[in-house]
Amino acid sequence: MQVVTSFPQEVRTEEHVWVPMSDGARLSARLWRPESSAAEPVPAILEAIPYRHRDLTSVRDSIHHPYLAGHGYACLRLDLRGSGDSDGVLLDEYTEQEHRDVEQALAWLAEQPWCTGRTGMMGISWGAFAGLQVAARQPASLGAIVIASFTDDRYADDMHYMGGCLLSDNLAESGTMFAYSTLPPDPAVVGDRWREMWQERLDAAEPWILKWLTHQRRDDYWRRASVCEDYSAVRVPVFASSGWADGYSNAVFRVLEHLDVPRTGLIGPWSHKYPHLGEPGPAIGYLQEVVRWFDRWLRKEDNGADAGPMLRAWMQDSVPPSTAYEERPGRWVGEPSWPSPHVTPVTYPLAPHRIAAPEEDVPKQDLGVRSPLSVGQFAGKWASYNAPPDLPYDQREEDGGSLVFDTDPLTERCEILGAPVVELEVAASCPVATVAARLSDVAPDGRATRVSYGLLNLTHRGGGDPQPVEPGRPCRVRVQLNGLAQAFPPGHRIRLSLSSSYWPLAWPPPEPAELTMRTGASRLVLPVRRTAEFGEMPMRPFAEPEGAPPIPTTQLGPGEQAWNVSRDLIGYRSTLEIVKDGGVLRYDDIDLTAARRVVERYSSIADDFTSVRGDVEWRMTFRRGDWSTCVATRSELGCTPTTFEVHAQLDAFEGDHRVFSRNWERSIPRDFL
Repeated sequence: MQVVTSFPQEVRTEEHVWVPMSDGARLSARLWRPESSAAEPVPAILEAIPYRHRDLTSVRDSIHHPYLAGHGYACLRLDLRGSGDSDGVLLDEYTEQEHRDVEQALAWLAEQPWCTGRTGMMGISWGAFAGLQVAARQPASLGAIVIASFTDDRYADDMHYMGGCLLSDNLAESGTMFAYSTLPPDPAVVGDRWREMWQERLDAAEPWILKWLTHQRRDDYWRRASVCEDYSAVRVPVFASSGWADGYSNAVFRVLEHLDVPRTGLIGPWSHKYPHLGEPGPAIGYLQEVVRWFDRWLRKEDNGADAGPMLRAWMQDSVPPSTAYEERPGRWVGEPSWPSPHVTPVTYPLAPHRIAAPEEDVPKQDLGVRSPLSVGQFAGKWASYNAPPDLPYDQREEDGGSLVFDTDPLTERCEILGAPVVELEVAASCPVATVAARLSDVAPDGRATRVSYGLLNLTHRGGGDPQPVEPGRPCRVRVQLNGLAQAFPPGHRIRLSLSSSYWPLAWPPPEPAELTMRTGASRLVLPVRRTAEFGEMPMRPFAEPEGAPPIPTTQLGPGEQAWNVSRDLIGYRSTLEIVKDGGVLRYDDIDLTAARRVVERYSSIADDFTSVRGDVEWRMTFRRGDWSTCVATRSELGCTPTTFEVHAQLDAFEGDHRVFSRNWERSIPRDFL
C-alpha cells in the first residue's frame, strides 16, 4: 500500500468525542474531519463496531478514516455500547438496541455544524452488517453505504448454520466476542469509573454461543436484521465487496440481484480484509473507489461511479494447493448485471465416478459413502483471515473418504462465475445426515485445489422447518456451493467430491450415516462464463492501493502463528490446533501496551461422532504504567447424541489479583443437528 501524506484538505483529528444517546448513555468515538468543515460543512461517514477504536483497531482506522477526511468527509469511528470506552454492556450482535444507537449517532452527526446533514456508513464485517441493517431502517440522513465482507442472511450465510449445519466458527466467533465484550475501558478516558464499568460488563457477561445454540433453525431471532427478508427496505445506493477467500462472497451476488437501488459489486481474491489491504493480493485502490461512491451519492457529483459493470470480479487462474498465497494470478472481469447474460448454467450428469458430458446418457447406479471424521481436517477456515495460513490444502487425502467424480481432461479453458449447484437423488441410513460437496481443480500431476464447497443438513432439505430423513428412502436435494470465479485450464480436470461429514469446519451429525446417491438421476450445474461469445466488458482500471500513514506502534514481543494437524495412532485422537498470537504491541501515542493470544482446538476420536470437541481460549492484556488488566476466557463445546454440552469460564485480573471468576455449564438439546 502506498502511504499518502498530502490530501486535498487538511485533516483535523479529535482523538476522543462522546456521542450522547437518548437514555443518557455516552458512546466513545474518534473523529476526523477537514479543517475547513467549520466554515464549509461536509457529509459525514460512520463506522460503528465493537472492537475498540482507541487501541485494537486504531492502526487500521488511521489508514482509511484520515484518507476519507482528507478528501472532504467527516469520519466518525464509533465503539458500540458496551465496547471500548462506551457506556453499557454488549450482550449480542445486531440487536435492536445497537441499531437504535447507530440511528442516533447518525442523527447526531447530521446535526453537527460541520456536517451538511447528509451521512453515509462504511465498514467491514460487523461494520458492514451494521451499514446494511441500519440502511433497511431508513434513517433520514443516510444517503449511501459502502460495505465489505457482510451478509444479508444471518442464519445460513454467516458463521452460524450453513445449509442447516452448525459451523465450528459459531464457537470460534462466540469465543471472540466472549473476550471482547468483557474488556475494561481505559482509565485515561473514563477516569475512576473504569472499575465500575468493567464490573458491569463482567457481571452481565454470558457466552454468546448459549444464545446461538438455542436457535438452531431459521426462526425470528435470525430473521430480525436479515435484510434478505425484505430487500425493498434498503433505499440507498450500495457499494458491496468481498473476497473469494472470505466467507461472505455470496451476499454480493444476492444484493446485486435483489436490491432495487443503484448498486455495484466487487469481489477480489482476498480473505477477510478491506480490499486496499487485501490478502492474498493483488490489493486495489479501494479507498479511491469509496471516495468516488460517496462523492456520487452524498455530494451528487456526476463522476461515473455508478457507470460501467455492475459486478467486477477477479477471475482466478489455476494454482497449486496451498494454505496461503501472496497473490492469486488472474484478471478482472466485468458483468453488466447480475444475474449476468454472459453466464449460462450448464448441466453435467453424474456418472459412476465421472462427470459426464452435458448430453451424455449415463447409467443409473447407486454409490455409497460413509466418510471418516478425518475428512475435513484440510478444509481450512470457513472465513480466511490469512493469519495463520488457513486456506484449504491438497484435497487428495480428503477425497480418500469421499465419492469422487471427475471430468475428462479439459480440451479448452473453462471459466465459471457464480454459484455451482449439485442436484442429488440421495438416501441416508440415519434420520439426521449431512452432505458436504467440494469442487476442485485437479492438475495433471493429481494435486487438487479446492475452489468451492457447500453443505446441506438433509433434515433441512425442504427449506422450511427441519424434518427427519426416512432411512433408506431416496429424496431429491439441492446443494448450493459458494460462488466463485475460476478458470480451469486445458489438461486439468474438474472434480466434485461428496462426503457425509466435514469436521471440523462443520459439526458432524449425531451418528455416522451412509449416503447412497444415484448416478444418472444426479447432476452438477456449473455457471459457465462464455467469454468467446461476447468479449470482455470495458472497465476502468483500479488504481494502486493507497492509505493514510498508520499510527506509530512498537512491537515489544514476538507473536506466534500455528496450524497443526496431529493424529495419535494409539488412542486414535485427531486434533487441529490453531494459534493466533499477535505478540506484545505498544500503541505509542497513548503509551498503552496490549497483547492478544487465541488458541483453538478441535478434536475427535476415531469415528466416534460424539467424541468431537471444540475448545477456544482467549487471553487479552492491557498495561500502562501501574495499571494492568487481563481477561482470560475459555469456551468448550462437546456433544452427546441428543445434546450439545457447553462449558465456559471467565477470569479477570487487575495486576496479579483475580477480581472476577465465573463458570458456565449448559446442556442444550440438539434440534435435528
